[in-house]
Amino acid sequence: MGIPVAGYDEAVTTADHPADGQAPAPADGQPLRRDAERNRERIVAAARGVFAADGIEASMASVARAAGVGIATLFRRFPTREDLIDAVFAGTMNAYVAAVTTALGDPDPWHGFTTYIHTVCAMQAADRGFAEVLTMTFPAATSLEDQRQRAYHGFLHLIDRAKQTGRLRPDFTSQDLVILLMANAGVIAATQTAAPGTWQRLVGYMLQAFTAPQPATLPPPPDPNALARAMAGLNGPARPEGQGCAAGYSDR
Repeated sequence: MGIPVAGYDEAVTTADHPADGQAPAPADGQPLRRDAERNRERIVAAARGVFAADGIEASMASVARAAGVGIATLFRRFPTREDLIDAVFAGTMNAYVAAVTTALGDPDPWHGFTTYIHTVCAMQAADRGFAEVLTMTFPAATSLEDQRQRAYHGFLHLIDRAKQTGRLRPDFTSQDLVILLMANAGVIAATQTAAPGTWQRLVGYMLQAFTAPQPATLPPPPDPNALARAMAGLNGPARPEGQGCAAGYSDR
């Protein structure tokens, strides 16, 4: 994965589209461009469904089959997995940023904080692929990473506002959100079919744990770099396309 497939025409063949078997595009290239855009749209739609059901490690071949295109066409439109992930989750990341904006606009900072936590965890539950995306970084997916950083900085403001009310425990840090998202992703993956609402129990417990006052002080939060390495290990020993772990969460 991650290596462009060279030497393939974008022209549609019966191998690329067995369902519709269209003839090659005329020499003027105009229908070819329309078909290329149609291929892109069907690949993104298919990948969205495949990733939601099976996670972002689903094979590119399975995405191509779901889209009804050949693997060469898929790689021509999306040379790497990160390119495809960037396209598939663009809208979801916009919603992720919007959730922070909405929470910051809540006149009750504690309510805004808790609502945001629940909203993001619910977004994970609705889409297994997104559950994984929130615990990893994709350096080549620049649009997705820009949105992640916007959401992160908004979350820092949420933390400050919630602590000022006295309702959020003073030793809460941004790393605690990463830990929660990792735990929630694991619960979702394990219970998605048999007990799909289980994640809400976890989030309920965690929100209670975040609430001040608490009788004991937590151990210190993990170092951000150490947490990043742990998250990389959680998602496999090697990621051929440069997919790493979530970063940017300072000790705050």
